[in-house]
Amino acid sequence: MATAFLIHQGSVLMMKKKKSKIFNFEFWGGIGGHMESDELNSPMTASYREIEEETGFKKDDIKNFRLEYILLEKNSGEIRQQYVYFGETKHMNFIPSDEGELFWVPKNELSGLYTSKVISSTIEHYLNNITNTDDIFVGTMMTSNEFNPKIQWSTIKETVNF
Repeated sequence: MATAFLIHQGSVLMMKKKKSKIFNFEFWGGIGGHMESDELNSPMTASYREIEEETGFKKDDIKNFRLEYILLEKNSGEIRQQYVYFGETKHMNFIPSDEGELFWVPKNELSGLYTSKVISSTIEHYLNNITNTDDIFVGTMMTSNEFNPKIQWSTIKETVNF
């Protein structure tokens, strides 16, 4: 999966979904979805495609767009991998989406939204660790208690020796 969060003047573009293929209840998330077979080696391409499909924003409308997180979790016996990008946009006018309702949500209100544990933990981590580095964080869903999962964060580093 490829997911994007677009930021405009202290607000984040979030999508409220009535339900999904997996969940039959209302929840919030970023912009994104599954990668097409020709995008598997280019999740950024998938993310730009999803952004245009779901918001109408073109690649040129987005600045400082970069991979910030790779999330890993085991679900129904399979390992799920999600690439999460953050970027900035100067305009607020999006097109209506068939995927859900779009809203600009102030950063200080994000924690009050009903999101998956992995998304809420990622947003919280991002807001508490905003830096101007090129670090990419890997988040692995860990659980010793199924009702209170936690994410273990690591930073991808360059290999310095063989």
